[in-house]
Amino acid sequence: MNTSKTTDGQTRFEGRCWKFGDNIPTDRLVKTQYVFDPMEEIVRHVLEDLNPAFPLEVQPGDIVVAGKHFGQSSGRAIATKALKATGIGCVAADTFARTFYRNCFEVGLPPFEFEGITDLVSDGDQLVIDIAEGLFSNLTTGEVRHATPADPFLLDMLAMGGLINLVASRPDWALGK
Repeated sequence: MNTSKTTDGQTRFEGRCWKFGDNIPTDRLVKTQYVFDPMEEIVRHVLEDLNPAFPLEVQPGDIVVAGKHFGQSSGRAIATKALKATGIGCVAADTFARTFYRNCFEVGLPPFEFEGITDLVSDGDQLVIDIAEGLFSNLTTGEVRHATPADPFLLDMLAMGGLINLVASRPDWALGK
């Protein structure tokens, strides 16, 4: 059993599902016109084109679930930072764009990749996801599935709050040891 924890002490998340579709680019998470605004302003517009209720009603611990290739296009980390700033517990998708997936770990936003997850959820369902165990559970429907757990190195990065904190905690890496 992996005992890695995120910065808030969790690898297990329970919350309301916010379901989105396939091929959502980072520009739909954070519109270009807001990327240089303060994070407080950016958060008021996250995913608003796809679901206007999301930035108004998202609650701490909620779970964003999306389809295939979530976070495609730009590799801007502002998209993952803004999604994290909404207070969601984690983001799950059938598949992630690879840069977006790595950006999630690097900024401390737990991602959960599980092919077919969108077929198992509806907007508003109550979900439990454990990224260290690879566990998915839809409390609303009773569906339980297992996926590949996140890599222990990536879980360590989350536990430290992201890449910068991880590297800062390991000065020996800079020296090549």
